Order: sequence, then C-alpha cells, then structure tokens
Amino acid sequence: MSFRMPAEWTEHERCLMAWPTRLDLWGTVLETAKQEYAEVARAIAQFEPVTMVAPPGHADEARAVCGAGIEVTELPMDDSWLRDSAPLFVLDPDGRRAGVDFRFNAWGGKHHPFDADDRVSSLLVGLLGDRSVRSEMVLEGGAITVDGEGTLITTEQCLLHPNRNPGMSRAEIESELMARLGVSKVVWLPYGGLLDTETDGHVDGVCAFVAPGKVVVQLPDDPEHPDYARMRANRAVLEATTDARGRRLEIVDLAQSAFVEVAGAPVEVGYLNFYLANGGVVVPVAGLPQDAEALAVIAAACPGRKVVGVPTRVIAHGGGGVHCITQQVPAVTPGA
Repeated sequence: MSFRMPAEWTEHERCLMAWPTRLDLWGTVLETAKQEYAEVARAIAQFEPVTMVAPPGHADEARAVCGAGIEVTELPMDDSWLRDSAPLFVLDPDGRRAGVDFRFNAWGGKHHPFDADDRVSSLLVGLLGDRSVRSEMVLEGGAITVDGEGTLITTEQCLLHPNRNPGMSRAEIESELMARLGVSKVVWLPYGGLLDTETDGHVDGVCAFVAPGKVVVQLPDDPEHPDYARMRANRAVLEATTDARGRRLEIVDLAQSAFVEVAGAPVEVGYLNFYLANGGVVVPVAGLPQDAEALAVIAAACPGRKVVGVPTRVIAHGGGGVHCITQQVPAVTPGA
C-alpha cells in the first residue's frame, strides 16, 4: 500500500468532532459536556474549519450551542469520541487521500450499543468523498501517535489487550499497522495510564510526537502519582530507541498533573491530550495554577504555534480530553 498516515502537524483540511448525547455515560453532567465540546470546537475553529457530527435529530441543538462558524452534519452515532471511531486518514505520494476504516468495539465492549460507531468511519469517508481502505483489526486513533516519516508509537497495555484483537499476535498487529498506515517502525511502550481504565492505556495520555524526532512525554513529578514509575519506564524505552530514520528522540518532559472532582468523583485532566491544529495547539486545562506551567512546556515544545487552553473537566470525567474528541483530516494536495 502506497499510502502513509501524515503527522498531526501536517496541514489539515478540517477537524472532525462529534456531539455528546450518550446519557448513560454523561449522566447529570451531559449539558456541561456539550458546553465543553462547543468550547473546544470554537477554539479549534480559530485555526481550521470544524465539522461537528451530530446524531439524527440533534443538529439544531449542536448549531445553537456551538454558534456560527461550526459546520454541523447528521450521521448515526452511538458516542462522541471521534479520535477512536473516525477513520485514520492517509495520503498517497501524489497527495490523494483515503480513510482507513478499522474496526471499533467500544474499547473492548465497555459501552453498548456500538454498532453505529463501528459504521461511522465508512460514512465519514463517504461524506468527504475519499477512498475507503478497510481493515478487520480493532484500532482506535488514540492508541497511536505517528511522525509521518515511518515511526509509530503505541502501548502494549492497549494494543495487546485481549479485548481488542485476541486472535492476532503482536507481530501480526505490527504488520497490519505497517500495511495500513505506511509506517516502518513500531515503538512499543509498556504502559498507558494506570487510571485510564476506559481506553486500557491509550498512548495519547502518555506521549505525543510534536515534530520529527521530538516527543512530549507525560512524566508526573509527584512520587505519589500512580504513574510516577510507569511513565519513567516508558521514558527509558524512548531514550533507548531511534525513530524510523535512525534518529535519537528529543524528549520533552511534561511534569504537570491536575486532579479535580466532577460529579463527586476524582478525575485527572491530562494536559498531554492536546490537539495540533493549523498553527495552534488546543490544550485541556483544569482551572488550576499548574495549568499555566503545563501550557508553557507545551508552547516551548511547539514553537511558532499559538497555545490555547480550554477547560475540559467534564470531558476528562467522561474518559478523555481534547485529542480524544477530535480527528484531523489532512489537506489534499491541490490537483491530486
């Protein structure tokens, strides 16, 4: 396959999001979740177009809450985490785009139903007029980060979990990633977040490529943090590896951590779960003093980009952050 998945910092045509409606997930904070999703959409719209996908009958509400400037379309959906249920877009050498349609099983069957979310990937590819490439492997977009130059990072905790692809070996999973996403090297980190029981340890809570050969790593500085030792084990793997082009990785440590309470339960707002927009970085914040420190680290790691913090306490309560609720659509080369 001549396609490859471009890095997130590649120019985007638009950003895809989905409107939250799942009452059994959000409960009493559903309306606040909608407000936070809308704030994320408006922040991203400063940098690139945003298309909000709403379940049938919810488009008018989404338009009213998001406001002017956010395109809204309706498609059947079960949930609102498009990083994981949307297609992963790839480009061929001539700049033509396709969407890889991996299987989606609601993070190992944690929520039901999920059949509409498993189908939404192919519907989105059709909506955009792109070619669809099907894979029978279960994969969520939050489980990987790529540099666009052949390197993919993931976690063993997630991709080797028996609730995803129990009939596939590690080598077979790696081979499918290479075939569908055009990568040549897969870096396996041992751990995702210990508290990330929803996704079983997605890599977008652990590390993120921000430039070729450059990775921002979650590295909590509090020895009492449940991931203190685990993230240091991950960092050791990154220190010892090279990327697909043989480069040692430049590692930027993101030490800040933010715990808040939502609906009577403790939740961690993950600063690492940011989205790289065209010329910007949209970052989850908690409304705590350490927000400013985290934003400064991310700004230094992403020079030339405007950094925007958006409150996402309730989104964190639902199981994710800004990255989890977005999916970039890379721009097609003119004339391709």
